Amino acid sequence: MTAVVTPALADLDRHLIAEGRHERLWEVLGAHVVDDGVRFALWAPGARAVRVCGEWGEADLVRDPLIPVWQAVVPEAGEGHRYRFRILCEDDVWRDKADPMAFRTTPPPAVESVVTRSRHAWSDGAWWHRPDRISVYEVHLGSWRAGLGYREAAERLADHVAGLGFTHVELLPLAEHPYGGSWGYQVTSYYAPTARYGSPDDLRHLVDVLHRRGIGVILDWVPAHFPKDDWALGRLTGVPVYEHPDPRRGEHPDWGTYVFDFGRPEVRNFLLANALYWLEEFHVDGLRVDAVSSMLYRDYSRGPGEWEPNEHGGNENLEALAFLRELTATAGRLHPDALLIAEESTTWPGVTAAGGLGFDRKWNLGWMHDTLTYFRDGDYERLKLPAEYAWSERYLLPLSHDEVVHGKGSLIAKTGGAAGLRVLLAHMWAHPGGQVLFMGGEIGQPHEWADHRELAWDLLDDPVHAGVARLVAALNRVQAAHPALYRADDRPDGFEWLVDDDPSRAVVAFTRRAPGAPDVVCVANFGGPRAGFRLPLPSSGVWRVLLHTEDVEFGGDGAPEAVVAVPEDGRAVAELALPARAAVWLTRC
Repeated sequence: MTAVVTPALADLDRHLIAEGRHERLWEVLGAHVVDDGVRFALWAPGARAVRVCGEWGEADLVRDPLIPVWQAVVPEAGEGHRYRFRILCEDDVWRDKADPMAFRTTPPPAVESVVTRSRHAWSDGAWWHRPDRISVYEVHLGSWRAGLGYREAAERLADHVAGLGFTHVELLPLAEHPYGGSWGYQVTSYYAPTARYGSPDDLRHLVDVLHRRGIGVILDWVPAHFPKDDWALGRLTGVPVYEHPDPRRGEHPDWGTYVFDFGRPEVRNFLLANALYWLEEFHVDGLRVDAVSSMLYRDYSRGPGEWEPNEHGGNENLEALAFLRELTATAGRLHPDALLIAEESTTWPGVTAAGGLGFDRKWNLGWMHDTLTYFRDGDYERLKLPAEYAWSERYLLPLSHDEVVHGKGSLIAKTGGAAGLRVLLAHMWAHPGGQVLFMGGEIGQPHEWADHRELAWDLLDDPVHAGVARLVAALNRVQAAHPALYRADDRPDGFEWLVDDDPSRAVVAFTRRAPGAPDVVCVANFGGPRAGFRLPLPSSGVWRVLLHTEDVEFGGDGAPEAVVAVPEDGRAVAELALPARAAVWLTRC
């Protein structure tokens, strides 16, 4: 047994840990290299004894006299050493566990924690990246390009994203997870970037490079649930610690995972500090919070008798609500420029309201469902419906990884070919709300995404697929140059229907406007060719084409240069020849 030195926690640290309010929890728990070895600290309520086992041997940790934190400085331990905790549980059984606060891990399938410290020298200055316009490229790093780690992907990803004009990259979860097929959504080590792609400093390098190119970084974050692997968070001391002890509240029926005990202050602290950790230690510009709906409702995916009402008799998860509000309030106080984005699929009110949950943006899954439903069955009312709720929240419009897996087909297959995909993308960029496009959509990849193979980059040798990529770049470029297309996204006075009753049930047109900016008219024809289409316009005169999806540059057959709107019966009307499945954006000369 290794001889150890027992450090003392500061009184303020004890107080904050006990109350579940330590906003820099990672600085006092976990493994830290110090002058005389490595200081290990583990919060383990109910443990009867704790040892740390590593390449040097093993050492006993000592319990703090006031709170259930076990700690010791091990002189023989050093940076790069693998370790795990061995816990004597309440049932007198020793169990080996990974460090819940591990900052680095061994690459899966190994499950050990690794002592580490950062040597990265940041070069991104004031890194926060929160432009008025938000256009997001969603990436699963392991299948973007095969064989690239964080460091190797940095410049290539930055080149690709900058060339397409996106403001942000959103990375599918990078916290360590044992099963790659979960895409990172079943996390076992919340404070450790997955070792599949390199070291924590390699990830810092990736973020640094993206920032130097003016690209923000959003990280998917999963506080809703965690897997049941017996070496990880689950039943840490042989009994529920991080998970709720009642299986009606502590287990998720859809994913076969545990649900955090949001009513336990120390558990809320673990998660809240984790959000701050990614923002501060890795300079990420925002977090997209996964599966918020599953946190809000006690009866989520549960039938009668499978859930218990709250103290008021309702189905709301009051403890999870309190946690989410604390999360957005704390992040807003400490990092006001950071983006907090909710993936929330119900009609819960005020997700982005200051008096509600306080998120900055919400994924508009209704827009995605309504729009793709139109492509499937031609229901014109579904195409128009999103405009009825576009200002109820501050939205992002997602065409995410979830839409191109599990037999759902690719975007280009859903839309009937390249022309259909082009009109979908142009309609998306014109519609109120920022954009989220999953990788592969920008090249019209014809097959479903799979996490084990890289994107079909050879498609860019085909003029049609290369044209889709050029269209995405043009959508971002034109949008950035015309504030009417984004500045009033959450205001009804920034949008006005021009055509919402087309007899063919295929054409919609609207005006986008913002104070001090020229109007932009957006027309989308989802059906066959329309010769002599009569388009009402906000004013008479010459209107030039800002963008046309049938431009030869984008793989189309060509587009007109301008249209003239003339006064007629008290309004300005232009006559257009609309190609099949085409979109056009206009502004007045």
